[in-house]
Amino acid sequence: MYPNIQTKPFQYEILPTFPVQGTLSNSYQDLVAHLITHHIHCIDGFVGVNWETIISKLKQEFEKQGVSTRFIAMDSALKSESEIQEIISPYLGGNDPLFGKKTPVKLIEYFDTEKLTALQNIFLSSRSLQNEHIIFYGPGASLLDESKKVMYIDLPKNVLIQRMRAGVALNLGCSTQISQKETYKRYYFVDWEILNRHKRAILSRVEFLADQQSPTDLPWITGQDLQATLLAMSQNYFRVRPTFEPGVWGGHWMKDHLTGIDQHVKNYAWSFEMIVPENGIVLEANGLTLEISFDQLMFQESANVLGRAQQRFDVDFPIRFNFLDTFDGGNLSIQCHPSPAYAKEEFGENFTQDESYYIVDRKDNAQVYLGFQDNINAKEFRKALEDSFHTGIAMDIEQYVQKFESKKHQLYLIPHGTVHSSGVNNLVLEISATPYNYTFKMYDWVRPDLDGKPRPLNIDRAFANLNFNRKGDVVKNTLLSQPKEEVLEGETRRIHLPTHEDHFYDVFRYEFEQAVTINMQGQCHIMMLVEGEAIELTTEHGMKKVFHYAETFAVPAAASSYTLRNLGIGKVKVIQSFVKDSKC
Repeated sequence: MYPNIQTKPFQYEILPTFPVQGTLSNSYQDLVAHLITHHIHCIDGFVGVNWETIISKLKQEFEKQGVSTRFIAMDSALKSESEIQEIISPYLGGNDPLFGKKTPVKLIEYFDTEKLTALQNIFLSSRSLQNEHIIFYGPGASLLDESKKVMYIDLPKNVLIQRMRAGVALNLGCSTQISQKETYKRYYFVDWEILNRHKRAILSRVEFLADQQSPTDLPWITGQDLQATLLAMSQNYFRVRPTFEPGVWGGHWMKDHLTGIDQHVKNYAWSFEMIVPENGIVLEANGLTLEISFDQLMFQESANVLGRAQQRFDVDFPIRFNFLDTFDGGNLSIQCHPSPAYAKEEFGENFTQDESYYIVDRKDNAQVYLGFQDNINAKEFRKALEDSFHTGIAMDIEQYVQKFESKKHQLYLIPHGTVHSSGVNNLVLEISATPYNYTFKMYDWVRPDLDGKPRPLNIDRAFANLNFNRKGDVVKNTLLSQPKEEVLEGETRRIHLPTHEDHFYDVFRYEFEQAVTINMQGQCHIMMLVEGEAIELTTEHGMKKVFHYAETFAVPAAASSYTLRNLGIGKVKVIQSFVKDSKC
């Protein structure tokens, strides 16, 4: 039978890896030799990289190899902080503590033209020097000559956030950190946008790529091996490295059941199982690992990954999976998400945060809050929310918002504008469009955040997006997915869990005892084993991988077809999501 998840941990791979089509190295000696022989003079990289450590070790190794070096930091050519602030201030959201707008600014706009020209002149002269190897380093180094090969130093975004919280990572072009919330907001809406576009533009020129998350090691891969690995991944499967975050409403299901998870954290509210903007993919070879950002796979292989959906989404991976854990925790805030037009106008997003809740586990009297009561009065509801916020007195939210018993394996539909929340004692698999940052909280049970300060509410933004027609029986009839079962070969069942017309993705569940072969019809499939012990994936191209209970994985469209084989006893259940044909 499937694991007794109420009573014991089960196997869950915290650090999933994909085999490198080639080799990895952790040798500074070999790296420097390659930099010399390949005439690499520019080392570009991501924000938050500890350049001081890298340059110190590179300098020592150059000296060991008898080569005189000079290192020039690209930040010496940046515009002043005030000039950069003026350029990006329209995208920082003013006094809004959470939201800005994704910037179209290009990295080259951060640089002073005269200073950059001076560095370019040094770069041109460096190629004729016989007794000195000049290295330009930092974000933007590859701008010095757009025809030359470069090295790139990457940093996983979850590691960047850890460094930010420790006060050792700043925003691009900044010398000080204002606050963690402001720094993160600027990362999300400015730095990541600018540097991701830059990375995409130079990826084909990257001769070597390194991962700088370790304080001591610098694993690296050749550009040729990286491209071959991304190609293989885009034709077979991938699973990203999950990341876990505590929260004021966080629970203990993941802490109690996921093997290898950090036990020193108070709780876990989220697990980002597959979210492009923040997750990375870990590569493995010859006993070494190296993490790349998920978006690098999309930059090189979006057509293979997305298939027919690539025309609409380009390099954006459209669907995310994440856990919301409220076991022995608290209720999520009463919230909603923006309309597509609002998300585009206010935040620069190409699509919005249409969500659904799939209940993986629940206990006791677990509930889901969804839609309005039939007699909802918008003005009265808003007044009650504002009175509660200003007085700090709890309100009777059930006077305005419906709640439903949480049922295991039920799918609850949350298209944009729908008031909703998960109650206590649920493990929710949130299947959603990829944007994840746009939660408009209206009521948060008058509790402080983990730092003891009041959590910011977004009542104005919520009321600009709430759909008050989603009330009464409309909720039961349109937002509680009604399963439709199809019998396949033998005991295999394919259950359609229809989503709302506003959702661009669909959800299915496969139930089988032995195995099932699935044709992909030109779509990328995102999946999770939601009942059972383990399954083995075999792709049409011959790669195999075992996935365990509660692990998320994807099979790209270019895989064409795949087989899932049950490795345990009894029936397994696998959730599958992909872009609807009509939305490609």
